Amino acid sequence: MAKDAMVSTELASKFATEKETPYTRWVAAEGLDIISAHYIPSLLTCDLKPWARRGGNGVYINHEASRTSNDCYVCEIPPAKQLEPQRQLFEEMIYVLSGKGSTTVWNDAGKRVTFEWQAGSLFAIPLNAICQHFNGSGKDAARFVAVTNGPGVINLYEDMDFIFKTQYDFKQRFSGEPDYFDNKGEQKGLLLETNFVADAVNLPLISAKERGAGGGHIRFNMAKGSMNSHISQFPIGTYKKAHCHGPGAHVIILSGEGYSLMWPEGEEPRRYEWQVGSMVVPPNLWFHQHFNTGTTPARYLAFKHEVVSIRNAQGVPKAWISKRVGGDQIDYADESPVVRDLFKDALSKHGLEPRMADAYQAELADLPPKQ
Repeated sequence: MAKDAMVSTELASKFATEKETPYTRWVAAEGLDIISAHYIPSLLTCDLKPWARRGGNGVYINHEASRTSNDCYVCEIPPAKQLEPQRQLFEEMIYVLSGKGSTTVWNDAGKRVTFEWQAGSLFAIPLNAICQHFNGSGKDAARFVAVTNGPGVINLYEDMDFIFKTQYDFKQRFSGEPDYFDNKGEQKGLLLETNFVADAVNLPLISAKERGAGGGHIRFNMAKGSMNSHISQFPIGTYKKAHCHGPGAHVIILSGEGYSLMWPEGEEPRRYEWQVGSMVVPPNLWFHQHFNTGTTPARYLAFKHEVVSIRNAQGVPKAWISKRVGGDQIDYADESPVVRDLFKDALSKHGLEPRMADAYQAELADLPPKQ
C-alpha cells in the first residue's frame, strides 16, 4: 500500500464513467448534500437540508472509501413531527445524537411494536420491516446518525421500487415480538446480541487488553443483521494501539475529548481533534490511533459493515493482531517516537501527564519477537 495512489488526469479519465454507480445516482436524486470527508467536527451541528421523501432534514456523509460498502447519514426530526414510514431491503443501525422520541416498527402480518428512545440510545431496524420515527418533543428537534449497507444492495438491484416497496416479512429477524426492543440481550464473549441499547454512553464494557491502554470494549449484533458495531473506552491519559482495516468504519465520539491520528502506510500521520459528537471515518487500510487528552474516560461507537474486518483463519480481526506476526496492529514498542511526543505535548496543554507506563510494561509480557 503506497501513499494515496493518485494517478494522472489522463488515466483517471479512462475510468470516469465507472466512478458513478446506481447508488451515487440515487443519493443525488434524494436532493441532499453529501459531505465527502473522513472527519466531521460535529454531527450535532453539521448543516442539513429538507429531505422531501423522509419528511425531515438530512445530509449524507459519504467519502470515496465508504460508499461502496456502507453509507452514513444524519437526519433531524422537527419538533412535534415525524418522518414518513419507510421499509428497505438493506440493514440500518441508528444512534440518537440529541432529543427524544419513539419508533414504531411493523410488518405485513400486522404485528406492530413501539419503543421510546433518547439521546445516547442505539438500535437497529429489522430488515425490510416498516418503521416510522416520531419526535417526542414539541419544542426541540431530535437528531440521529445512521449507517446502512445500502450501497451494495442498490448497486446490485438498481430498482428502487423493489428495494423500498417489496412486501416480504423476514420472520426469523422480526415477527412482531412485543419485547423485541426491550433493553436486554445475550452476552457471548465480547459480543452482545441485542436490538436496543437505552444508554450507549454508560453501557458497562468488558476488559480488552489486546487493544491497549487498559480499555473496555463491547461488540454488537443487532436485529440479527450482518452489520456490526462496537463501543470502546480508554482511561484518562492513555491512547489505543494503531491499526488498520477495510473501509467504512464510522467512529462516533460518545464521551471525552482528544484526537485521532490517521495515515496511509508510508506517510506522516494527520491529526483530527474530536469531542462529543465528532466522527472520524478511517479510509481503506489507513492506520489510525485514538488519544484521550481530556479529564474523563473517552468512549466511542464504531458503526461498520463486516467487510471492514479482515480476519485470520481463526476468525480474529487482523486489526487485533500484532504486525509482528502478520496482523494489522502496531505494538506500542514499534510505534514512532513522534506518537509519544505529540501525546505528551497535547496532555501538557491540559495540565496532564501520560499514564501509559503500565500499558507499555504490560505489552512486553506477550510481545512477539521481531521478525
